[in-house]
Amino acid sequence: MVRIRLRRVGKRKQPMYRVVVADARSPRDGRFIEIIGQYNPLTNPSAITIDNDKALTWLRKGAQPSEQVKSLLKRTGIWSEYVKDKGPGPRKPKKHVKTPPPPKAKAEPGPEPAAEAPAEAPAGEAESSE
Repeated sequence: MVRIRLRRVGKRKQPMYRVVVADARSPRDGRFIEIIGQYNPLTNPSAITIDNDKALTWLRKGAQPSEQVKSLLKRTGIWSEYVKDKGPGPRKPKKHVKTPPPPKAKAEPGPEPAAEAPAEAPAGEAESSE
């Protein structure tokens, strides 16, 4: 996997960083593919110079920025341009929540079963008379 990350340069206690494109397996200050910018955190405000075209090219190719580089890209406006070109991301599937069935409505008033019960009583008496 290719990553866009910071590579430390400068003297002790005076860090400066290069924004580089490197293989994820290489060490922090090891081999890199291309330098796309610089970052100096000691100046006030921090000096950030990143080549817009190179950064967008690598992002479109699938290079993943580190968290720090992502924040630098957001501060320079490159990240918003990349997201705008990329379009909306894949939609997340909606969670299907089972909704309980609606409560059953009570029966409307009408013929009650109690009215039928007395009709059965005489039939029972007919059996006992035999």
